Amino acid sequence: MRTSNFKICWYLSSLLLAASCGPAGDAGTKTQSMDYKKIPVTYPDTRQDAAVTDVYFGDTINDPYRWLEDDQSDETKSWVQAQNKVTFGYLEQIPFRGKIKDRLEAIWDFEKYGTPFKKAGVYYFFKNSGLQNQSVLYRQQTLEGEPEMVLDPNTFSADGTTSLQEYSFSKDGRYLAYGISEGGSDWRTILVRDLEKGEQLTDKVQWAKFTNIGWAGNGFYYTRYPEPSAGDKLKGANQASAIYFHALGTDQSADKLVYSDRAHPNYYFNAATTDDERFLCLYGAESTSGNMLYIKDLSKPNSAFVPIYTKFDHEFTVVENIGDQLLVRTNHNAPNQQLIRINMAQPAAANWQTVIAENKDDVLESAVVCGEKIVCSYLHNASNALRVFDLEGKPLKEIALPEIGTVSAVRGEREDQQAFFSFQSYLRPSTIYALDMASLETSIFKAPKLDFNSDAFTTEQVWFTSKDGTKVPMFITRKKNIALDGQNPTLLYGYGGFNISLTPGFSASRAALLENNGIYAVANIRGGGEFGEKWHKAGTKCDKQNVFDDFIAAAEFLVEKKYSSPGRLAIEGGSNGGLLVGACMTQRPDLFGVCFPRVGVLDMLRYHKFTIGYAWAIDYGRSDVETEYPCLIKYSPLHNVKNTAYPATMITTADHDDRVVPAHSFKYAAALQAHQQGENPVLIRIETSAGHGAGKPTSKLLEEAADMLAFMFYQMATPVVY
Repeated sequence: MRTSNFKICWYLSSLLLAASCGPAGDAGTKTQSMDYKKIPVTYPDTRQDAAVTDVYFGDTINDPYRWLEDDQSDETKSWVQAQNKVTFGYLEQIPFRGKIKDRLEAIWDFEKYGTPFKKAGVYYFFKNSGLQNQSVLYRQQTLEGEPEMVLDPNTFSADGTTSLQEYSFSKDGRYLAYGISEGGSDWRTILVRDLEKGEQLTDKVQWAKFTNIGWAGNGFYYTRYPEPSAGDKLKGANQASAIYFHALGTDQSADKLVYSDRAHPNYYFNAATTDDERFLCLYGAESTSGNMLYIKDLSKPNSAFVPIYTKFDHEFTVVENIGDQLLVRTNHNAPNQQLIRINMAQPAAANWQTVIAENKDDVLESAVVCGEKIVCSYLHNASNALRVFDLEGKPLKEIALPEIGTVSAVRGEREDQQAFFSFQSYLRPSTIYALDMASLETSIFKAPKLDFNSDAFTTEQVWFTSKDGTKVPMFITRKKNIALDGQNPTLLYGYGGFNISLTPGFSASRAALLENNGIYAVANIRGGGEFGEKWHKAGTKCDKQNVFDDFIAAAEFLVEKKYSSPGRLAIEGGSNGGLLVGACMTQRPDLFGVCFPRVGVLDMLRYHKFTIGYAWAIDYGRSDVETEYPCLIKYSPLHNVKNTAYPATMITTADHDDRVVPAHSFKYAAALQAHQQGENPVLIRIETSAGHGAGKPTSKLLEEAADMLAFMFYQMATPVVY
């Protein structure tokens, strides 16, 4: 079975795009010298409505920019146009902006392969020729065979903003059901293609969201929400999640309701089937951590769902079934995760058997059954280790990896003797490895060819001490012989939430930073999943300040050790990481030179009122809970803006972001512009036909990366090599 853990993934994969660069100082490069004059900025007028207030447990809180929450109003649309005019007018005056974009395009332009996988005896893989907006799905009969294109998402829309997201093959491999996203929205339309005939079917399923596609016989299970009203499509609360079954050749109106819970409209559900289509696995959750698990035996007509776990305090993910035995990865009684066996003939918890016990030091991140063995990916000090066990859990071998890095997409069939996985690091783009399941030896299957001399750079892991004495790790990637004189342009990245781990990954924009004598640092702060559930919980609710303290301590370490200095230190984070940047820059504006809060959660008093925001309360708490409101108001970025000199800031968001609605960024930008003292610019870059990040076309990723680097370098008066 190939299912992912049941949680909404916040981390923006676009930040880890595979790309590369030539090292700074190569022959033919030139340092561009120029006068870095302040570019004047005149902000658009933003109306303040003093009459809008809320009362929280005796506190009256003003919300003068509430009107910006209405993304459909003419006034908001005019404001967006005016802000973009200022932002892009500013960026156009940066003389090396075009050269940075050209360089990024050059280093992005190489073949990128996804991990191959097998379905009904045929190999499939994704490939991007270099600068294609979306990767293309191919198939071939053997690994040495001629590739045949199966599905080209670049044909979905002229500008590449409609993307392929979830996909699933029927058991016999004949049908491919796939979800498409328009403009980056979380809403999905599911379509079906007959791969045997090479024809598109008329089936069309709409209003799917946060969904798997689980095939069973002549159709598939999926998650659907009620159709929203026109004005609420991108901001209305997503409630009444339900599982439906769609039979091929029928209209969606005939789809069968399989499961819902009308008594709990904020619960959300997902369904997946095992590879043999025997079991339907129903996951239910009320937040981003922990889930219920119910199993239905589809081989028995009219069978009922069997409850495996009915609470939300632990996570359960079905990995595989071997007959009527389910292999399940869980943190039940194991904060670092373990693998257990559940016999569906005796599914009670008293009968669960441990297959691979919890490792007290390392987190079990994934498990896949390949070649009658279990391949497990572990998190060891925020990078991956790959270990193989037999089906009874006996350790067989730890697979040697090239360096500190990230293993992803382990793919293989239970009966096959060959598996594949992807590996990348801060200095190595995604490389596909073959794993011989008999010898457990690896070999390179697909390696990108790049103009990048990784020998010129190094990645080190350091440990710094946070405010409360906690030791926190950080990866620092830099040129080997770089001078530690405090003058290096440095970008510090963080996330710190929702049990999401930041592990090493390659990026074109980071590569361009490195070749301009820059430093890239990633802090593995609390709130993430790098060290299991305890590390996660230490950065939630009224302990959320630990996350900001960790990130501030990381910045202070970089300054103390002379990697950089406040004027040459930029911070960046997306989504929950946007909250991180917003909170840290309001708490310590003196510590940073440039700030990039991206698609951030910035209004902590109202975040739960939009789309799926209510599910984030497990990490944040809620403003309507008396014991949690005081914690939120203390750090909410929007509510802690005051008259002071803030760092140069470029907020980024998108008009189709229905995960973290753009109103967060709109209101924060308005508040910062109104309170900014001094000459540092406060800009907001609002992308059109784009969402929270997933599926964003290459063209838009290139433009945004170039704008961010150009903005950063210009504020720091950095000599640019090109």
